[in-house]
Amino acid sequence: MFSRISGTVLERAADAVRVETGGVAYDVVLPPSIATKVPDAGGAVTLEVYHHLAIDGNAGRFTFFGFTNAIEREFFEALLSVASIGPKSAARAFSAPMGRIARAIDEGDHAFLKTLPGIGQQKARDIVAKLQGKVARFLLIQDAPARAAVEKPPMPEFASEALAVLLQLAYRRAEAEAMIAETLERAPRIDDAETLLAEIYRHRNATGARA
Repeated sequence: MFSRISGTVLERAADAVRVETGGVAYDVVLPPSIATKVPDAGGAVTLEVYHHLAIDGNAGRFTFFGFTNAIEREFFEALLSVASIGPKSAARAFSAPMGRIARAIDEGDHAFLKTLPGIGQQKARDIVAKLQGKVARFLLIQDAPARAAVEKPPMPEFASEALAVLLQLAYRRAEAEAMIAETLERAPRIDDAETLLAEIYRHRNATGARA
């Protein structure tokens, strides 16, 4: 099964797009916050794809969900790890920017989560209970201030993993490496990628609040 599609937009709807590639057209469901970033008919598009197979009796039907980068798809999959959230519910709920939803999860902001389509009090609680403390990489989708590159020793493996995430989030390599180096200097006991990304976000968020 394919995980990415590149082609030409044939048709656009509010929540879906038809993409032609290699003479074949595929219908791809788009979460609301993703749909705003996909071009109109005639435009070229590349989407990361999550595929879901629904079984109805003896028949099965695939539904494809599209995202503009692998981190967005990863966030969608994180939502699906919540027992009460299915693919259609996750797509509807993905109506706000990924970073904003991730911040609400990280802060336990049930009130904001309940504003998302299809998310009531119980589902908001389920999402926070399952994902709080596990969304650092999704918080970092926001733009980071430019920082000067510094001389540094080779990165440990977990820092290289964090660097790969930051590069996927469109940070320049120099600023991403600088943020990692500064964070490890400030908190040398960090020894895993998720904690490192969380600390980068915490520091940026605190710095922004003081600005």
